[in-house]
Amino acid sequence: MSGAIIFIQEDLKITEVQEEVLVGILSIISLLGSLAGGRTSDVIGRKWTMAFAAIVFQIGAAIMTLASSFEVLMIGRVLAGVGIGFGVMIAPVYIAEISPTVDRGSLTSFPEIFINLGILLGYVSNYAFSGLSVHINWRVMLAVGILPSVFIGFALFIIPESPRWLVMQNRVEEARSVLLKTNENDKEVEERLSEIVAAAGISNGEKNEEKAVWRELLSPSPSLRRMLITGFGIQCFQQITGIDATVYYSPEIFHDAGIVNKSKLLAATVAVGVTKTAFILIATFLVDRVGRKPLLYVSTIGMTVCLFTLSISLAILGKGHLGVAMALLCVCGNVAFFSVGMGPVCWILTSEIFPLRLRAQASALGAVGNRVCSGFVAMSFLSLARTITVGGTFFLFSLFSALSVAFVDKLVPETKGKSLEQIELLFQNHNEWDGSEMELGDAQHLVHKA
Repeated sequence: MSGAIIFIQEDLKITEVQEEVLVGILSIISLLGSLAGGRTSDVIGRKWTMAFAAIVFQIGAAIMTLASSFEVLMIGRVLAGVGIGFGVMIAPVYIAEISPTVDRGSLTSFPEIFINLGILLGYVSNYAFSGLSVHINWRVMLAVGILPSVFIGFALFIIPESPRWLVMQNRVEEARSVLLKTNENDKEVEERLSEIVAAAGISNGEKNEEKAVWRELLSPSPSLRRMLITGFGIQCFQQITGIDATVYYSPEIFHDAGIVNKSKLLAATVAVGVTKTAFILIATFLVDRVGRKPLLYVSTIGMTVCLFTLSISLAILGKGHLGVAMALLCVCGNVAFFSVGMGPVCWILTSEIFPLRLRAQASALGAVGNRVCSGFVAMSFLSLARTITVGGTFFLFSLFSALSVAFVDKLVPETKGKSLEQIELLFQNHNEWDGSEMELGDAQHLVHKA
């Protein structure tokens, strides 16, 4: 959308406010999908919730491609947002529940890898199709987004259902079969299955009487309250540090720095996409080796420095060659540090920390916080930039990023190497955080390894 919006504005003659609404509404509406996704995935399963998400998104993308007015474009954007809401909530939960403990972090970062790959391909398609007529090019840019989700249709014939969801449905033998596909050690499979059964509150095939999930979430125990603060907080910080403003409005940022030519603007966004995708691969390699918390330290501190430097550069250097170079360096640096930590680790944590009976719907709450903050940032960026300048806006983002460093230090435990059931016990024994966390100084080892 970041590249397509340039040509949509020219073709459909939309206003700046309509542009903000069109860009930001996807994140706001996606919270509906995320909210519904928790309950839906508990009823029909993780696997078929992903299928539903793909179908809704495809319909929305098709409507946007054929839109002849701003109103029709908005209908397609709303449907796409609902599909994305389902997807961003259920994919990390599914992967966390199906993955072996030793590889869970790197595997759960896969959705973020492919989100970044999708952003990169979107930037490339923007650049590739920008030479077509203004009535056609943005439609092709949006249409190609339909193709990747078609792959999910084929994948559904291969991927199994989540073993933890199967246990919740009292389908223990099917769950054992799925676990055997990801672990060849029969003894470990039985141990893991016993942990899952115990966590699900099932004994001898009978479900224990428990409070309704939403009632428990609204009136949480002290350990669950800590989980909710950590999960909801990290999701909100991921977005209020301005990553979506950087992604959606990178052409406007580079234009403010001094790049005027549309092709050069889109080429600069490709550089951002390449950087974002490359560094998420680094995170995937390191997350199960050095842990979640050191990655978050490096990420949040690096983002703070880049955002602050970008704000100063835009405010002082003007539109010369040095200003352009600094803007490109800082934007690429910001997305690089984001991809190393906040991008993937945020979703890994929220898929790990909640108990099985609450995981889907608690993760949905975290995703809602993420989408609300994302939509607020996306829908206010242009107006805020006109009021306090683009540089001033990024200075505000740098302040939020600095706060995220303190949040990580105080409220995020280390979950590397622990089973999902052990992590639940970690939050119940809050004092154990001191012995299991990696301190800020340990992030230096990560810098050397990277």
